[in-house]
Amino acid sequence: MTLAGDDKVLMLFRHAKAEHVPGKSDVERELTPRGRRDAEAAGAWLHEQGLGAELVLCSSAVRTRQTWQHAEAGGACGEEVDFLQRLYAGGVDGVLQSIREDSRDAQVLLVVGHNPSMAALASVLSEGDGSRDAHEVLAAGFPTSTVAVLRYSGKWGDLAPGTAALERCHVSRG
Repeated sequence: MTLAGDDKVLMLFRHAKAEHVPGKSDVERELTPRGRRDAEAAGAWLHEQGLGAELVLCSSAVRTRQTWQHAEAGGACGEEVDFLQRLYAGGVDGVLQSIREDSRDAQVLLVVGHNPSMAALASVLSEGDGSRDAHEVLAAGFPTSTVAVLRYSGKWGDLAPGTAALERCHVSRG
């Protein structure tokens, strides 16, 4: 995907379906078989849409790392991948801070993270701006393996509430 000037694409990707195992820490939870299929379907969708990221910022949790791994198996691409703790525990503010500080010069950025942060951030950044259909999907919930695609014009360091438009919101199922 080629963009001009300060035009940027931000993709917010909620991890795929993960197991719930008594006694296992939250950060160690792994994907279920359905989660692996859904992550691959998300990767196929990203590929079909021509949405290849220059940089992927991925939570350090096991389920997010596995989500990205299976998305790649489905056809998603990311030139570089950084695994960041603050995407796991930082909430909306931590994710936004990471985008502002860790995105380098990427014009197309994909963040693999957790809810409620991914849904809340998509909503806060777009504040209703963009595709009505995408906002309806966002409002219906942000289930596992959902990808929100936002357009933004400016420097990542200036990304703030209401500065982006939600173009697409896709729930991936394999």
